Amino acid sequence: MITELHCHTRASDGTLTPAALVQLAALRNINVLAITDHDTLAGHAEAIEAGRPCGIRIIRGIEVSSLASQGEVHVLGYGVEPSDEKTAARILELREARDGRAKAMVAKLHRLGIPVSYDRIKEIAGDAMVGRPHVARALLEGNWVSTRQEAFDVYLAEGMPAFVPHQGLTPAQAVGLIHRANGIAIVAHPGLYVGNTDALLDSLLEHGLDGIEVYYPLHTAEQIKHYAGYAFQHNLLATGGSDFHGFVGDSEVVLGSIHLPEGTIEALDLRIERLRAASPPR
Repeated sequence: MITELHCHTRASDGTLTPAALVQLAALRNINVLAITDHDTLAGHAEAIEAGRPCGIRIIRGIEVSSLASQGEVHVLGYGVEPSDEKTAARILELREARDGRAKAMVAKLHRLGIPVSYDRIKEIAGDAMVGRPHVARALLEGNWVSTRQEAFDVYLAEGMPAFVPHQGLTPAQAVGLIHRANGIAIVAHPGLYVGNTDALLDSLLEHGLDGIEVYYPLHTAEQIKHYAGYAFQHNLLATGGSDFHGFVGDSEVVLGSIHLPEGTIEALDLRIERLRAASPPR
């Protein structure tokens, strides 16, 4: 079985529509595909419809942004399907917050003497959620940078002068939101965070954390071994995915390139079923 549990579409900051992403997955012989767009569920319906004739199972996912003491922390949700209006409305608010974040980045760039147009950024994004890749493309168009990566390295990456952190949710609140939406919560790419990540994971255990994204393209062999061991010790799922965003350069990862241990999808499904069985009706 070939799986992809971490990828993005134009519903957030990917370059492909949900349908086009599913078509690519079919070409790659992927059997199970999780759509994990940033802070939105908007791509699910299109992906599920496109997956039917291809025989690809689509898992309803999300990647929720949160802010901890060490900076941004992303929490993946699988099986996310809110059944109450309050939870659905809260997820919609996350999308609106990302729009405000983009405007704040533009304001910072203006203060740096770079008059990038927010209207142009919106045009670039089209019907997608505005994100840093769209700001980067606007910078590239205006010749303020020579490459997309330079836009991140000089202005938009965490710690750079035009970076704006996400506001509103802590990692624990992100876990809670995913659970209320009938999904299971997995800390994304823990090897990318600064500070004591194990302490972060320890704190989230108290809030019902379900797993860790152990297998990730930028994780070292040592990190994979460490987080796999942590997951085993605490009875957590050990998942993984490519974090595919589309075709944006030679360094882009390959959809479906992360191979998971046998039984991973079955264990994920079982965890989702147990969560839903234990949750009171809404």
